[in-house]
Amino acid sequence: MENTLINNYDAIEKIIYEEGLRIEAVDIHPELDTMLILLNTKAVLHQRLSAYPRLHKADTVALLQYQFIGNGTGIYWLLLDEDLSLKGFLQDELREIVRGKNAIGV
Repeated sequence: MENTLINNYDAIEKIIYEEGLRIEAVDIHPELDTMLILLNTKAVLHQRLSAYPRLHKADTVALLQYQFIGNGTGIYWLLLDEDLSLKGFLQDELREIVRGKNAIGV
């Protein structure tokens, strides 16, 4: 019998599930307004801290106190009551590519 939950995934969730994508590490640089998300595929996703008000306003100590959730498909900051998903990060990256902001020379 086929699992209907898998069939209800959207395209990004399907890629995460089928490829087994997981967050392996996070590198946070508040002074650069940057958070780098390293995936198990060695891909690196770049996020601006300023895109997330709770992260942007937080001090470094609070930013560095996170844990992976959902078997590596999300990140949770207990002190900030903030959780972010791999799906959301991938959606943001795709938006940037579509807008041409990640293109070489841009």
